[in-house]
Amino acid sequence: MKIAILGGTGSFGNALAQRLAAIGEDEVVIGSRDATRAREAAHAIESESVTGATNDDAVRGADIAVLAVKADAALDTARSIAPALGRTPLLSVASAIRIERGVGAFADPNEISLAERVQRVVEGPVTAGLHSIAASNLDEAPPEEDALVCGDDADAVSLTLRLVDKLVAGRALDAGPLASARTLEGLTAVIVNLNRRYKAHAGVRVTGLP
Repeated sequence: MKIAILGGTGSFGNALAQRLAAIGEDEVVIGSRDATRAREAAHAIESESVTGATNDDAVRGADIAVLAVKADAALDTARSIAPALGRTPLLSVASAIRIERGVGAFADPNEISLAERVQRVVEGPVTAGLHSIAASNLDEAPPEEDALVCGDDADAVSLTLRLVDKLVAGRALDAGPLASARTLEGLTAVIVNLNRRYKAHAGVRVTGLP
């Protein structure tokens, strides 16, 4: 599978590219607004399966794209790559949380999730997932966590589950329609608060499923 990682020069996108390179099953293209930065990030991973390109070039011919830019850049990035992306599925991993110094992290007050807003500006199906998994937990080995994914298009959800199942030692779980992203994105704030409170790298495991 060919996977485009938009924002692959950032911490999460880069960790994702490194994890996929370590697995070695897929072709990975790191995307950036700056092609030189993208190529430098890909070169640093030292894998023949990882290359770098502009965001537009990265998504062309991809089986799935991952929108791994920061939340405040997600919509602008989605709009800019929409023509090149076409009907290619797009996985949104960002959460528009707010951090108040000395108090904690808060979920986005917007009633519509960031992933749903991204769906409004691209033609292809959007899925949402990986919100509870920190970049640091992808660095060295698949984390002992489950990965929750949601979306409205069955084929896009199935493809996303195949992708994220490679990344965790736990399970890739279908968490329902794209509207569930409102909860999954808010879960990021909970994870941030737990990590700060307990000085840890918390994740999520779901119990009681067959």
